[in-house]
Amino acid sequence: MQRRYPSHRAWLRAIAVEVMRERGLEPEFPAPALAEAAAFVAAPTEADEPTRDLRALLWCSIDNDDSRDLDQLSVAERLPNGNTKLFVAVADVDSLVRKGTALDHHAGVNTTSVYTPAIVFPMLPERLSTDLTSLNESVDRLAIVVEFTVSPDGTLSGGDVYGAKVHNRAQLAYNAVGAWLAGDGALPPAAAAVPGMDEQLRIQDEAAQVLSSVRHQQGALDFHTLEVQTHFSGDEVQGLEPRQSNRATSLIENLMVAANGVVARFLDARQMPSLRRVVRTPKRWDRIVSIAAEQGTKLPEAPDVLALAEFLKTRQAADPEGFPDLSLTIIKLLGSGEYVVDPPGAEPPGHFGLAVKDYTHSTAPNRRYPDLLTQRLLKATLAGRPSPYSLGDLEQLATRCTEQEDAASKIERRVRKSAAALVVSTRVGERFDAIVTGASPSGVWVRVTSPPVEGRLVQGDKGRDVGDRIRVRLMHVDVDRGFIDFSA
Repeated sequence: MQRRYPSHRAWLRAIAVEVMRERGLEPEFPAPALAEAAAFVAAPTEADEPTRDLRALLWCSIDNDDSRDLDQLSVAERLPNGNTKLFVAVADVDSLVRKGTALDHHAGVNTTSVYTPAIVFPMLPERLSTDLTSLNESVDRLAIVVEFTVSPDGTLSGGDVYGAKVHNRAQLAYNAVGAWLAGDGALPPAAAAVPGMDEQLRIQDEAAQVLSSVRHQQGALDFHTLEVQTHFSGDEVQGLEPRQSNRATSLIENLMVAANGVVARFLDARQMPSLRRVVRTPKRWDRIVSIAAEQGTKLPEAPDVLALAEFLKTRQAADPEGFPDLSLTIIKLLGSGEYVVDPPGAEPPGHFGLAVKDYTHSTAPNRRYPDLLTQRLLKATLAGRPSPYSLGDLEQLATRCTEQEDAASKIERRVRKSAAALVVSTRVGERFDAIVTGASPSGVWVRVTSPPVEGRLVQGDKGRDVGDRIRVRLMHVDVDRGFIDFSA
């Protein structure tokens, strides 16, 4: 392997920039967008429309340890009748990133932030995404608040959306909060410094667990994949580490799914079109049926999300160590999500994997363009204005957002492969246990559990299909192209 750059980080950055351009995304902000961002001297304190002052509530953010673009806050209130009222505040990004501006144009080109091991390509300049439009700790911010009530049996009611002023009392991270909720760690210092924040987190967690239970009863699919992050020592890649989900990630996931459902229904009830995030009925259900049969479970011939959810639950209990491999296999066979337009009065398309009928993306407008579009639809609705986009415009935007999000996923995966190639570059010739994660006319792909890397099966690939377990030998790596080649 020929080293071409002074450090691994520099090498991976160069690869990331090249692949961004290859996939049609802009790795750098155009000058007009940077000029617009630089012209803002402070975050807005007053909205165009009347807002509620909710700064006194015990808002907190929970995100990745290294996240600086904070899109949402949450807070909960126990009601006398046993219900719990939840509030999710979403950063009012549209207050600065107006439709038709240079910032908006760039966001519409990339449509998403791209996260690679060595560099992040934010959808918006950091002057905005990590500062003026970020719900940072100890500052006042404008937000769009999604409010709903959860009963002890999981019934969701009282959905409402409105503008508000909010104040983040504690910036928290998944790992520390998750450990504390599970009884494996101390209350994070940022939470301990705020009187009542410990109880606040417990209330949110209890509501999230109830929401999760109901979603899974309805057939929401529960996956546990081995998400891998690259570990650096300085600017050199040292290894790959699995990123684990925990109670805190589950808390936020369930609150966001609920909030996105409220937003979708809010727009629909007011005859406003919306962008929906959907995963359609899987085309390779027959292969899912075959995999289940190999595990001793008979699934219906027609796609059935409840039956699939029960199969996954059973396999997780029976084989927790092998469940991440099964999860990845089923995810591949389900196919990727897409954005579609839901016109007023139409039947919502639904999301197969989440087992929900109403689902949009609205809670991450600093990072995803569809969320910013949804925010503009919401603000128009609240102001009594018509939609800022025609149905034809939304159709084109939905297609572009789907395409660019798919491209961003390929970019992230491509650079992760280059990082993985760096990790295994000294292990050519060794043998590993693997699982087939992809099979098509273009090739067969396998994933090794330890170290957690994926590569192409270039020899012995005949007759292989997704889910097969095989023994492979590492033959060749190419960091520049992200190639990791195995033989069976």
